[in-house]
Amino acid sequence: MGKDNFPNVRMMQGNQACAEGALAAGCRFFAGYPITPSSEIAEHLSVALPRAGGKFIQMEDEIAAMGATIGASLTGLKSLTATSGPGFSLKQENIGYACMTEVPCVIINVMRGGPSTGMPTLPAQMDVQQARWGTHGDHSIIVLVAATAQDAYEQTIRAFNLAEKYMTPVILLLDEIVGHTTEKVVIPDASKIELIDRKKPDVPPEEYKPYAETEDLIPVLANFGTGYKYNVTGLCHNETGFPINDNAMIEKLIVRLTKKIVSNRDDIISNRTMSLDDAEIGIFAYGSVARSAQSAVTRCRAEGIKVGLLEPTVLWPFPKDEVLEMAKKVKAIIVPEMNLGQMAREVELASRCEAPILKLGRVDGNPILPDQIVKMVKEVV
Repeated sequence: MGKDNFPNVRMMQGNQACAEGALAAGCRFFAGYPITPSSEIAEHLSVALPRAGGKFIQMEDEIAAMGATIGASLTGLKSLTATSGPGFSLKQENIGYACMTEVPCVIINVMRGGPSTGMPTLPAQMDVQQARWGTHGDHSIIVLVAATAQDAYEQTIRAFNLAEKYMTPVILLLDEIVGHTTEKVVIPDASKIELIDRKKPDVPPEEYKPYAETEDLIPVLANFGTGYKYNVTGLCHNETGFPINDNAMIEKLIVRLTKKIVSNRDDIISNRTMSLDDAEIGIFAYGSVARSAQSAVTRCRAEGIKVGLLEPTVLWPFPKDEVLEMAKKVKAIIVPEMNLGQMAREVELASRCEAPILKLGRVDGNPILPDQIVKMVKEVV
């Protein structure tokens, strides 16, 4: 039997899978600060990253960790930071800086309950809107989500690929259940993992402009220390990177920052579906709650109830077209989530009144169970 018949199967936590996925993606810098329930990512990389020739640093706080992550990326390193709710809040100003300066990096947020220090050891999905709008200003963002340890591994790799391709920070959301559940992860051979690296300048240093207009709207930032000198600022800037106060140029910049992501929605958006073709009741679920939803669909189908699931693996840009398509087919859409309806509002907007949207929220630190979803399905039927 060939080598392919013996895949590399390991048992690991979702957090550990994130760390392994980062290494496979080519991550060579991590800066962070310990915080439950994400600390295992830093703990794992503190040992594994130096062995891979990378750099690991524990900063004095989350603000500095985000700043260090941006700085390392500017030197050309694929860079990562990981945190949970309160730390995610502290990172927001520098996430905005990375959006404006178009510095690729990955931020993993293993969600717990809030606000404030909230529920450090219990699961929630309360940061999904913060991931979209946490930093101030008009901006677009790419946010992925994981439901399993296998997802955590694969989505971390995809997060780095999207960050490098679109020159933007990318956020990956886990919840505490995914981060701390130990389960099977299949690690593919390195030769089978697609990796994307940022573009490099094709002009000499004297002709180089970091934010020069490109056909794909994505800038080409040279690595610091390679002879290309340029300015990096969080202020609105021109193609040289220096601040401007020209209204037309400012608008052009802000529109481009959004358009480079929105216009590539079809490349970024990703969903999983289950039994949607003939569904009469739809479910929209993500993260660990999607696993309960899968079980609920299986049980309902066994009883002859036609239920289907739309599970987004990318939350932002939001899968509005897919939601509208589902809404046109079903009599109602149930949205179970461990918050009070943050994504249900988006589903409601996207459905355009084609189907009623039923919220199933839970904020007591316990997971949403299949029984709860099945009960609501039967109430609708």
